[in-house]
Amino acid sequence: MAFSELLDQVGSLGRFQGLQTVALVVPIMCLAAHSLVENFSGAVPSHRCWVPLLDNSTAQASAPEALGPEALLSVSIPPGPNHGPHQCRRFHHPQWQLLDPNATATNWSEAATEPCVDGWVYDQSTFTSTIVAEWDLVCDSQALRPMAQSIFLAGVLVGAAIFGRASDRFGRRLVLTWNYLHMAVWGTATAFAPTFPVYCLFRFLLAVASAGVMMNTAILLMEWTSEQTHTLAMTCNALGYSFGMVLLAVAAYGLRDWTLLQLALSVPFFLFFVYSWVPVGVTHAAPPCCRSQAKRIWLVTCRSKAWGWLAESARWLLITGRLEKGLRELQRVAAINGKRAVRDALTKEVLLGVLDIPAKIGSLMLLRCLGRRPVQAGSLVLAGLCILANVLVPLEMRYLRSSLAMLGIECIGIAFTCTTIYTGELFPTVLRSTCANRMTAVGLGQVGARGGAMLGPMVRLLSTHHPSLPLLVYGAVPVLSGLTALLLPETRSLPLPDTIQDVQNQAVKKATPCTREHAVVKSTQL
Repeated sequence: MAFSELLDQVGSLGRFQGLQTVALVVPIMCLAAHSLVENFSGAVPSHRCWVPLLDNSTAQASAPEALGPEALLSVSIPPGPNHGPHQCRRFHHPQWQLLDPNATATNWSEAATEPCVDGWVYDQSTFTSTIVAEWDLVCDSQALRPMAQSIFLAGVLVGAAIFGRASDRFGRRLVLTWNYLHMAVWGTATAFAPTFPVYCLFRFLLAVASAGVMMNTAILLMEWTSEQTHTLAMTCNALGYSFGMVLLAVAAYGLRDWTLLQLALSVPFFLFFVYSWVPVGVTHAAPPCCRSQAKRIWLVTCRSKAWGWLAESARWLLITGRLEKGLRELQRVAAINGKRAVRDALTKEVLLGVLDIPAKIGSLMLLRCLGRRPVQAGSLVLAGLCILANVLVPLEMRYLRSSLAMLGIECIGIAFTCTTIYTGELFPTVLRSTCANRMTAVGLGQVGARGGAMLGPMVRLLSTHHPSLPLLVYGAVPVLSGLTALLLPETRSLPLPDTIQDVQNQAVKKATPCTREHAVVKSTQL
């Protein structure tokens, strides 16, 4: 019997799939917040040089009492490019002549200034503390801030290469559980980093673990659902990232200190580790005539020391020859799902609802109606065109620029959802699981994606040569990627392939018109 038939018998869209989706998507929310947290924890507050007349009580006492803070600021710090106080330089000595009403900008020279040798004073009206203010990542050190994000993305790349192969060897669930623990430990340690290099190191290790969470979450969702519900499962996975952005915004609004924000996003991973590790028995309501059978299933599950909230991929267990363990997992899922599974699973649709949910729901409809290849190509090309169009739109037309940006974001969200589904359907299980290469197919895709993400912050540095260069690069890459996607085969409504031969058979069936009218089910011996 083929695995798809086994999955249909135990329930491919039931209570178990709903609970597992929730248990897997909630950590994705915190993970997405971690990926974007430096938009808040690394915010650059208004700042100026530390000067004695304003920031030293002894020097303030010697200043004329009639002078207010603005006057003391004007004689201590020269005007900057934006006509406000210079953020990176100060006067060697107070320039009292600037208080003369007839004084002009020529009353002082560059030679009378010096860098902020005593540090900076930061505005704390928006954020009480950021990593920029913590380690003075301004002026000559301002390039370190985007470098920290690139180091984080490099960690995701390394994690994709490591945990792609690790999940093939040790299983999806085990690798996922330990990655939860690593994210909890390194995320918490990041909040107490004493120096910026140590902060970058902890963020790098956090990113390595996050790659394992992302990959194994997507694989578990896909391998525990049928071909007809892959799109729904992966759409829920993509919604986790959308909800994560909302979670980050809410948390950042309430927690203005970067250490508290970091802890708020990291500590929940200890809970995720616990509920993915601690074993519990399977209980479900059963009629009197079936209670003895339900008890036997519960005892089998307890003897196997199954982990209560997350189940190992039975498909992976069977493909790798662990038939007994795979059968126990299937029995466990059957016990959880019961006969009322489909009705209970409908309540899981409450997950569909915040931020860019219209894009995710739209992607679900488009993938079902149009297929994977046209949606992937079209969403990438349209996203790139929106970015390129903003190059031509004047800065004064803010509403048009914002509309194009939002449309591009929606298209990227659709492309992200489609990519996750498409990658899993293109490659057979033997390449997702027991591949003899150095990394799995999904891991290879993650490496490519994170390599581009790592270069993303660096592309913004091209604006020093021309302001439009970053947008040109950001727009050209998705357009070219979308056109390249047209070369890929269509996988809509096709069974998830288990072997390379299955992929070849699917290609032959699509090329032979006479075989399209009749569905062919191939059974393989377990």
